Amino acid sequence: MAKAKTQTAPEIAPSNGSSSAEIALSNNQIAESSNQQFIEVVGARAHNLRNVDVRIPRNRLVVITGVSGSGKSSLAFDTIYAEGQRRFMETLSSYARQFIGEMERPDVEQITGLSPVISIEQKTTGRNPRSTVGTVTEVYDFLRLLFARAGEAYSYVTGKKMVKYTEEQILQSISERFANRKIALLAPVVRSRKGHYRELFEQIRKQGYTRVRVDSELLEITPGMQVDRYKIHDIEVVVDRLKIGDDRADRLAESVRMSLRLGDGLLQILDLEDDILANYSRNLMCEDSGISYDEPSPNTFSFNSPYGMCPHCKGLGEVHEVDMARVIPDNTKSINEVGIVPLGEVRENTMFKQLRELAKKYKFSFTTPINEIPDAALQTLLHGGDEDLKIEMTWGSEEWTYNLAYDGLINMLKRWYADTTSEKVRQWAEDFMTVADCPECHGTRLKKESLWFKIGEKNIAELSEMDLTELYATLENVESQMSERQRAIAKDVLKEIRFRLKFLLQVGLDYLALNRSARTLSGGESQRIRLATQIGSQLTGITYILDEPSIGLHQRDNHRLIEALKNLRDIGNTVIVVEHDRDIMLESDYLIDLGPGAGKHGGHIVDIGTPADFLKNPTKTSDYLAGRTHLDVPKARRKGNGKWLELEGATGHNLKNVTLRLPLGTFICVTGVSGSGKSSLINETLYPILQQHFYSSLKRPLTYQKISGLEHLDKVIEIDQSPIGRTPRSNPATYTNVFGDIRKLFADTPEAKIRGYNSGRFSFNVKGGRCEVCEGAGLRTIEMNFLPDVQVHCERCQGRRYNRETLEVLYKGKSISDVLDMTINEAAEFFEPIPAIYRKIKTLQDVGLGYITLGQQATTLSGGEAQRVKLAEELSKKDTGRTIYILDEPTTGLHFEDIRQLLAVLNRLVEKGNTVVVIEHNLDVIKMADHVVDIGPEGGARGGTIVCAGTPEEVAKVEASWTGQFLKNELA
Repeated sequence: MAKAKTQTAPEIAPSNGSSSAEIALSNNQIAESSNQQFIEVVGARAHNLRNVDVRIPRNRLVVITGVSGSGKSSLAFDTIYAEGQRRFMETLSSYARQFIGEMERPDVEQITGLSPVISIEQKTTGRNPRSTVGTVTEVYDFLRLLFARAGEAYSYVTGKKMVKYTEEQILQSISERFANRKIALLAPVVRSRKGHYRELFEQIRKQGYTRVRVDSELLEITPGMQVDRYKIHDIEVVVDRLKIGDDRADRLAESVRMSLRLGDGLLQILDLEDDILANYSRNLMCEDSGISYDEPSPNTFSFNSPYGMCPHCKGLGEVHEVDMARVIPDNTKSINEVGIVPLGEVRENTMFKQLRELAKKYKFSFTTPINEIPDAALQTLLHGGDEDLKIEMTWGSEEWTYNLAYDGLINMLKRWYADTTSEKVRQWAEDFMTVADCPECHGTRLKKESLWFKIGEKNIAELSEMDLTELYATLENVESQMSERQRAIAKDVLKEIRFRLKFLLQVGLDYLALNRSARTLSGGESQRIRLATQIGSQLTGITYILDEPSIGLHQRDNHRLIEALKNLRDIGNTVIVVEHDRDIMLESDYLIDLGPGAGKHGGHIVDIGTPADFLKNPTKTSDYLAGRTHLDVPKARRKGNGKWLELEGATGHNLKNVTLRLPLGTFICVTGVSGSGKSSLINETLYPILQQHFYSSLKRPLTYQKISGLEHLDKVIEIDQSPIGRTPRSNPATYTNVFGDIRKLFADTPEAKIRGYNSGRFSFNVKGGRCEVCEGAGLRTIEMNFLPDVQVHCERCQGRRYNRETLEVLYKGKSISDVLDMTINEAAEFFEPIPAIYRKIKTLQDVGLGYITLGQQATTLSGGEAQRVKLAEELSKKDTGRTIYILDEPTTGLHFEDIRQLLAVLNRLVEKGNTVVVIEHNLDVIKMADHVVDIGPEGGARGGTIVCAGTPEEVAKVEASWTGQFLKNELA
């Protein structure tokens, strides 16, 4: 689908600046749609849609459903949204359009009644490490404003409240405190900095001042005066010396004014009789220590601004440190055995020449185990300190001169990571790094001064660490801890913050914290954040299109999401949801079912109407919704092979010393409300442990004590819904490696042998057999300058990818291009006599992908289809029956019928003796499991424990388990 860049229009401007939703607006749309009751789509043919005509009622909650690959997204996003987006683009000048990006005209005859469109998709909010839940929702922006205007400053030295004086208050305080005493007025010009300051002294002398106070000592300024440049100094200019009395008021006022100007708002009074120093400032200042803060602004609390970010980590909250466990993973190995990994294998270069000199000096050899190398030698090698030899290192086009013995390997790795312009070198150096909390800001991202502004005894970082429920409760009561002035300033800002938090809580995100990195959010979480932002913007007359907003949401929280969608509808919007969730479908105003099958067998409207009417008609979807068809609970649960995998003492993120026991050889479901700790336990603790054990992975698991039972397994495989390829050249045939066998089959034909063709001739990715006009893509991109690029079939090969000579080689009357155009079902029948090819294609057919073609572009496969291609590849391998498979919400994007097929595949893996661990909310999957582990009881800080574990029947009896309560009804 074509993506729009940030778009704005004067008629409608979401409060989030369009950053979290893609917007397409048009004046013509608004005028056209204002009096129409339906969005009418005529002749939709995008992807597999078969000339679809449909009328969608406006200002209603409409659900589009159907089996995976039936054309739901094609209708909602590639037709309705794309047309709304295109109409917005048409309102812009052609000059403006060149900066916004591609705009593809959807394949549809006509759409009427379409109002401005906002698409809220499954995609994550972005990979920017500076983006957090707080910044995406803009709640943190309002918090920054609140602290800048109503926060109270405290000294980070004494912890006392900071004070701020006006010039009149300073004069009054000096007159009262130092009455009849001799004083000196000092203007601080250097505070705790190194340097000789010769030019500064000369400049002060030319301005007419004769004395300075250097490091607490009063000195007369002399020509050429300077101080030790390598020591830290404090320097104040002596502006005036006088005895305080009534007759000196004018002189004192002038001297104070001059001192504040020279000292940039700071002034010190030295009692010349008792040598007592007092500090005054027009800025915030600590009276005891003399430290001062700049006047706070919203940027003071921004970790993306130089005025607020921690100077050490640059506002990221984490730093890359060299991990010694990765540099020397096994200290019993020698340098010859690559015991120090960054050095690599021993070879003849300047690095190892210098190492040989070090070995000679400290009397060790390259065969000496690392743990037997003298400590002084290892210290020099790793951390430097020896100045004997220099080493020149060249990597690609970059050249540095390093002294290994002086700099040390650790410092060299840090420098390569930080300074190189080569992404390859940086990636190599990063392999030896680990991410740790910044030692200065301890992960808060802010500089020290920003953390000492408080409201209700909390700083902004402490509020950002709270989960949203706790934050909402804190801000509800915070006004009782404020002064009258603070309450007056904070009233409107607090109202706005609570307003936004309320919508985030409404869509089931109560377990998130504002400082949670946006990179760690699931597609469902980021979609619900954008949904909450849109509800908060209170726009009306919009068509919202959402893609499975229930992803990652527990059944308990479904009603919250449904209320949020209805809220969006009730304020005057059309809400179109692509969804498979039973509750949302039954609560909708209108249902559209696409099908009857997937791919070529779909693309038709199977049924349409209100849920009540919809349930009366016999379709695949209505049969499941009405209970006429259902997944039968297994008669007996598998006990497994008697062996267990046991993980003890998991404490990462919100986990509370969890001990997890998994029966091997079974189908296991890990459940729990959103944010309870499922992903922390499985994806971030168990999976990295298994990866380290089987594949020596460098990814570090979250904290745990020990694991047992690894000897019963021989490999781990994670199967997710990420694309099988990011380019149109990738397809199911190349991913499952069946294409290599097919090319070899064509190369073995008599015609190919006569012509001298090998299997490479039948690849569309290399020169020789491919069409060189389109370079094997089958399509050509025509650049239209100001207008969007257009993709057309290659005029030479007509989209067949190969040149004429290659296509003349036939197997059973079919060319290599004909084979790529076959559906999986057709290919299974065609290649049945060839076992090596048939076995791989049959597994694709078994996982329910018979409708896709062998050469279908990977970029056009849905998440569910990509996951099943990966499952098929695993099924086609010969396994030992000792594999553990990990899947995170595999039912995403799957219809009830697709789930039945998925469960059949997973059960086949278990029947072979393997273990399947699934993180899942879908009750149809949970009730089919042999063993259920329920984590909770709530999300965030109130979760992180195992509530119960056992068969679904045992879990259903546990009152404290939310999953058990819903499972009880499902099993009844």
